[in-house]
Amino acid sequence: MFRFFSLVLVLFLAVGAFGQVPASFDLLNYGVRIEPDKRLIVVLSALEMATQRNAAGVEEKVINTPLSARGAEFREQLLKDQLLKDSVPQDVELRRKISLFVSQYKRTRPNATDAELIAPFMSMAYTLTPVPELNDPVITNDLPGPLLDVLDFAPLVREFYRKSSIGPRLDTIAKQYQADSDAVLRRSAREMVSDLLGYLNTRPRLVYAEKIVTQAQKAGKGAPIQKIETRENERRFFLVPEKLAARQTINFVNIRDDYYAIVPPDTDLSFSEVRRAFLQFVIDPLVLANARELAPVRAWAKPALDERRKVDPSITPDVFLAVTRSLVAAADIKQAEYARLRIATDLSREKITTLKDDTEKRKLSEELEAYKRSLADESLQRLYEDYEKGAVLSFYFAEQLKGIEDSGFDIAASMKDMLAAFDPAKESNRLASTADARKRALAAREERKNNPDDRLMTAENPVTTKLLAIQNLINAKDYAKANADLRQLLAANPKEPRIHFNIGRVAGLEAVAIQDPEEQAKKLLAAKNAYVEVLKNAGPTTDRALLSLTYVALGRIYEHSNDNGSAIQLYDLAIKLEDVRGGGFKEALDAKARLIKQ
Repeated sequence: MFRFFSLVLVLFLAVGAFGQVPASFDLLNYGVRIEPDKRLIVVLSALEMATQRNAAGVEEKVINTPLSARGAEFREQLLKDQLLKDSVPQDVELRRKISLFVSQYKRTRPNATDAELIAPFMSMAYTLTPVPELNDPVITNDLPGPLLDVLDFAPLVREFYRKSSIGPRLDTIAKQYQADSDAVLRRSAREMVSDLLGYLNTRPRLVYAEKIVTQAQKAGKGAPIQKIETRENERRFFLVPEKLAARQTINFVNIRDDYYAIVPPDTDLSFSEVRRAFLQFVIDPLVLANARELAPVRAWAKPALDERRKVDPSITPDVFLAVTRSLVAAADIKQAEYARLRIATDLSREKITTLKDDTEKRKLSEELEAYKRSLADESLQRLYEDYEKGAVLSFYFAEQLKGIEDSGFDIAASMKDMLAAFDPAKESNRLASTADARKRALAAREERKNNPDDRLMTAENPVTTKLLAIQNLINAKDYAKANADLRQLLAANPKEPRIHFNIGRVAGLEAVAIQDPEEQAKKLLAAKNAYVEVLKNAGPTTDRALLSLTYVALGRIYEHSNDNGSAIQLYDLAIKLEDVRGGGFKEALDAKARLIKQ
């Protein structure tokens, strides 16, 4: 059962839920835009200027969020360019004011992480008018408390924009943001949007019709006549690449009909909180259009929310928000389960045709059924975790979405019926009726924690099985046989990056054992060519750990040839992939540091 589970999980992570999305898939048709925001860049760059001296007299940053590799490079460039000159009195004073504001704000929130501290500043950026004015919002009385707490930072942002060198460079910075984000964000955005909309069988509503009551003065002394005008507002979902956003952190801002998901530019959206932000964009107008149908739901949800608020006062008492968040959580969880289940079923059907023995066929069917149960148990546990956070209708909507899966109906057309089917008595028994399944899910999580899956050891496909056998030859230092078997495997799978990687690894091990410089050079060249083939055949779904190890291996070859400049560039590429499990991140860091020191 667990080997089957691991196989499906690996394939799901590798190829996405439903395969590759064509490049012609235009995100604009679904309201999605990928654009950096200049206001946000200026606000976060101003925050980078906040420093203070510690007890030892050493200057350190007030807020030092962990950034992605590209973000760390950008931060380093900002500091190197010295946007504010310490030698200019006006700049020294501005830096002091920025540092004082941020330090005082941080002291009022001693338990907040740096990523949590900058979140309100990000929201504040979206209340300002575009550059170069960056003016305050006209109306502030309806802004949330955390945002009001940092609104007084806006004058310092304007002063920073005027006095620093960021203004003339802002267009160039934004273009670089765009270029860096297109490599990863656009591909994974297409996959995310396609998967979620395909599951819900719908398209986002990109226009919201708002009815406005106006008054026209009647001729004479009569009362004014009321008129109702319909105004159409465009709805948009912005993916905002931001290098100074905290690594692996998504910030979400909603301003009327515009939704903003702020992400580090190398984020893979298919497995991030951006899924829920996009689902919010899709689902909000559907719930709003059926607001009149919420009466039975509201009567049950209000006491349930009050009960949860006794445990967690931060949970909203707003039933409408609870409904939308519950549906978002249910759609996110059930789509992931549905995708995994489809892959598992397809694999099982494909494999069962190769089995002749009825016992093996029954075993495979039992494994599939066990895997289905484990998926269902895990989904129920995840729904419960969202329930505890205030999504008290998550179980209900998860059940209703099963009907969407089976029928293929558009969720927009089914929304009214979904709300009308609400049964308060059944819903009150949800926690008790799912308790056993949730216990199994927690036990399965603990087992996976104690016995973490190894991607290579668990993925049962012919190439992997053969590579495992070849690994035994490599361990026994039978390089000739290993190389022969790899070449034979390559003939049948010429574009498989893992085979090329292992060919390069064998050639490298052989080179270590050779004394003759010319023969050793030949083996290193063979290894280099094999590693280059890994990169040539790599695609969007190639294992990042494999790419990381490939960059490090190539870097070592160039380092051996005394081409330290090229070696450092390759180590940098491995570092940019970050510390993926099984990769060469630490080796790349150590090697780069060693070469720089030399």
